[in-house]
Amino acid sequence: MSDPSIVTETDLVHLRRCVELAAQAVAAGDEAFGSVLVGADGTVLAEGRNEVAGGDGTRHPELELARWGAQHLAVEDRPGATVYTSGEHCAMCSAAHAWAGLGRIVFATSVEQTTRWASELGAPASPVAPLPIRAVAPGVPTAGPVAELADEVRELHRQAVTGEA
Repeated sequence: MSDPSIVTETDLVHLRRCVELAAQAVAAGDEAFGSVLVGADGTVLAEGRNEVAGGDGTRHPELELARWGAQHLAVEDRPGATVYTSGEHCAMCSAAHAWAGLGRIVFATSVEQTTRWASELGAPASPVAPLPIRAVAPGVPTAGPVAELADEVRELHRQAVTGEA
């Protein structure tokens, strides 16, 4: 079995889709996050983007995918599912992922990176402590960040904060 902390070429394909979804979120006036849920067989099961602009700060794609997985996957199939995301899960989403019993998380950028970028860009501070997944859900295997995607994701965060393309 391969090392779950290593990002593969297949992982990069899904992460690039997450970045596309994050770009869609920004184009819709939302925060720059996109995520994809993939089954153990490699099938894309569900995907989403941030939808918090309407005032519900819980509309993170990672939380929505955890809920989707809990509703649509058998308990025994959940550990084989992988969530890909443009930015590492926040504490709320990490907890939901662990409670749903989903497997590996692969992220393009870390919570440390996105927190630093938000501060540099003058974005409001998060109401939740910026904890890495391993601090909230230590049993969930993770991989990331991916250096080659950092500049593109940072630019999406800049656009989301400034409103400038």
